[in-house]
Amino acid sequence: MSVARVTEIISSSKKGFDDAVEEGVKRACKTLKNVTGAWVQDQNVIVEEGKITEYRVALKVTFVLDD
Repeated sequence: MSVARVTEIISSSKKGFDDAVEEGVKRACKTLKNVTGAWVQDQNVIVEEGKITEYRVALKVTFVLDD
């Protein structure tokens, strides 16, 4: 039997939502052991002078706890 935990992180990118997700998962894996999945809870953009300058995602990251 295993027990998992879910933590929420927010990641951003100048390139797009896909890149923000990739960066968020990559960073989570540096700190958390046994990451098994992630899902996008929310997406939004920052707009300055009529142009999108930043893409942000709120991720729920799942990781399995050690015994």
